[in-house]
Amino acid sequence: RAEIKMEYKQLRVSKLKLSDAGIYTCKYGSQKVQTLLHVFKLIIPSDGHFLQNEVPQLILMQNSSNPLPDLSITLFNSNNKRVTPELENETRQKYIMNLKKLEAMDSGTWVCQVYSDSPLINQNIPFALKVLGFQNPDLEKKYVTVDSTVILSWRLNFQKIKWTDGFTGQLNWIQQGSANTHELLDFNVTAQGELHETKKSRDFLFEILERKPEGAIKVKLPKVHFNHSGQYQCQLVYQGRHAQSMIELVVMKVSANPVGPLSRGANMTLTCQVSGPLPPNAYLSWERVNGTKTDIKNSKHHEVKLEVSISVAGLWSCHLIEDNDRKISLHYHVEEAPVWNNYVIIGASVGGSVLVFALACLCIISGIRRQRRRQRAKRMAQARQYLLENKTCQCQQ
Repeated sequence: RAEIKMEYKQLRVSKLKLSDAGIYTCKYGSQKVQTLLHVFKLIIPSDGHFLQNEVPQLILMQNSSNPLPDLSITLFNSNNKRVTPELENETRQKYIMNLKKLEAMDSGTWVCQVYSDSPLINQNIPFALKVLGFQNPDLEKKYVTVDSTVILSWRLNFQKIKWTDGFTGQLNWIQQGSANTHELLDFNVTAQGELHETKKSRDFLFEILERKPEGAIKVKLPKVHFNHSGQYQCQLVYQGRHAQSMIELVVMKVSANPVGPLSRGANMTLTCQVSGPLPPNAYLSWERVNGTKTDIKNSKHHEVKLEVSISVAGLWSCHLIEDNDRKISLHYHVEEAPVWNNYVIIGASVGGSVLVFALACLCIISGIRRQRRRQRAKRMAQARQYLLENKTCQCQQ
């Protein structure tokens, strides 16, 4: 590992080790020059390959023939921003540094700056980190309405950071209110950066989109049902370690009771419901389009169902509002029953009442007739009994 270049009076030592630290003496004739070699070693686990949300532990070691100085260590990330690590088991020979959770954007060249006053040391040690993960947030909430189309997308960064190892992954769906996990698709990425997907579920209707940004897992739900709500979890696996990003799908639906045109003077109940819990800063709101403030009703916090009793036809809208921003809206058109329909309803009511009265009269008359027949039959039976006992007279012919 050592090479001497006589023409330059140089000693070249490659692949330095901690044990190479010490005093090096160069003699040339009667002249002698000594050089102190102070060696640092920065240990990066997993060859600098991490998954997002991992907390790597870096180790800085030093060796010298002189007493080891007390070092001041500062880290700068790939964006040249200062990062303060958490030091543990600090000794002058070995410094253990715990970083915070890594994000996908942390990939790049970092710098470990080592400083000492005595002896004067100001050394920058560059090192590379590759953080495999998603460019999505860890948890994203998506609001949709029933019968709409939604596209769920997870953007992986393996091509952006030039990840050179293969890894696998899968997309799962955990239905709202259920602990069961449904596997939707598997995927794998080769060392050459080729993405391959395999559809696993035949019961769940979705499409794998082919035209998509580089390194994206993208699925399309062509017609959302209310029970499609829940958590869609995209997970990648590398050397037994996991990283994941989740999209929570919240579905809204509206209904009316009774269904149909609204008659004059009648009431109808409109119901707006979402499939999952809402954050504290979100609520539901019913309002009549072009109506007044009295036609507005808001839900309380954490309520997932809002009912409103109406007596006025028109276009009614239910909004999901979060931070004073309307996320989604769903409309319900209440038709007003025609005037002749009201007359038909009134006539049907009156006719029904007359029919009930007539049926009641028939029942009373029929009851009286049945009672008279029973009395007549009873008298005839008594007469026959008297004849048999000769208690009555018979006319002579």
